[in-house]
Amino acid sequence: MSEKTIILYQSRSGTTEKAVNILAEKLKGDATIINLKKDKVPSLNDYPTVIIGGSIRAGMIQSGIKKYIEKNIDIIKDKDLGLFLCCMKEGEEADKQFNESYPEELRNIARAKGLFGGEFDFDRLNFLEKGIVKKVAGVTESVFNINYQAIEDFAAEFNN
Repeated sequence: MSEKTIILYQSRSGTTEKAVNILAEKLKGDATIINLKKDKVPSLNDYPTVIIGGSIRAGMIQSGIKKYIEKNIDIIKDKDLGLFLCCMKEGEEADKQFNESYPEELRNIARAKGLFGGEFDFDRLNFLEKGIVKKVAGVTESVFNINYQAIEDFAAEFNN
């Protein structure tokens, strides 16, 4: 892994943030963690490795992730790149969500791509969100399904 890594993410209910913190612990070297919704983003020029991750809300990755990528794609595509997604879907459905979340030109050059699972944490969802989860996903109570092995495997891609 290169000496400096930046992990850019956005999290609504904390699942992606949890995955990012686990990932940062597993990576060799220093990892700067930036929440695109809350933190000032430093220049990517100082970071040879860029990892970007988000989660699926209402069937799409957060708009902040999409906008950041659109604005900075020319810089991002020159980096040692990793892309990940937190979602509750598995298999082909998860792959489809991943492919719809990130531009093909970045997916094609990413050294690591990860599907880190997800959570429906009813304690962190508001009334409307709970209703949507119940209706769309058929889930009526909290479900915790982070894929720790996928995070480990993703980190290993950069550590080797």
